[in-house]
Amino acid sequence: MTLIGICGGSGSGKTTLVNALQKEIGEDRMGVISQDSYYKNHPKLSFEERCKLNFDHPDAIDFQLFEKHLRLLQSGQSIEMPSYSFETHLRNEQTQNISPKEYMVVEGILIFTNEELFSLFDYSIFVSSEENIRLKRRIKRDTKERGRTPLEVQNRFKSTIKPMHDLFIEPHKQHADLVFDNSAHDLSKIEDFCKKIKNHI
Repeated sequence: MTLIGICGGSGSGKTTLVNALQKEIGEDRMGVISQDSYYKNHPKLSFEERCKLNFDHPDAIDFQLFEKHLRLLQSGQSIEMPSYSFETHLRNEQTQNISPKEYMVVEGILIFTNEELFSLFDYSIFVSSEENIRLKRRIKRDTKERGRTPLEVQNRFKSTIKPMHDLFIEPHKQHADLVFDNSAHDLSKIEDFCKKIKNHI
């Protein structure tokens, strides 16, 4: 099994790239693991307290379980991947059974920050995008999918997302095997880059 890490800032277009890559390689040969499933669970905190947590800091991720699951997949075993709700900031009771495939892609904003996790990747890809474009994409997604208002998203981006991006995400760009600038969100360029990835791996 080949393990591929795809990292980049919030709104950089990681999911778009992953979907295009899965189309290029084939769903029968490529599986996807999302960092979003591995946020720590805080059921003892109130909703208001959970809303104040910093979800853009590495401490928000359950890297112990994350690494354990990736190692299980590498050994040929299936896992029960957690399911996380961004509306309640809690894990759901349901899990998703994931079986190892020829290629497994792990995507998320913080997956390169943990040395143990990063060492598991056979290939690392960083998705780059201009800050103002990432903000626009984040507003569009969070208002549509997570029930946030544009002002809430803008305030969180300024106070938390940008500082955490500059501190924990952007520095890892230089360590990636491949870097893709997705500022233009050009589907033809994404498809060409997916072909490049396929040839590279």
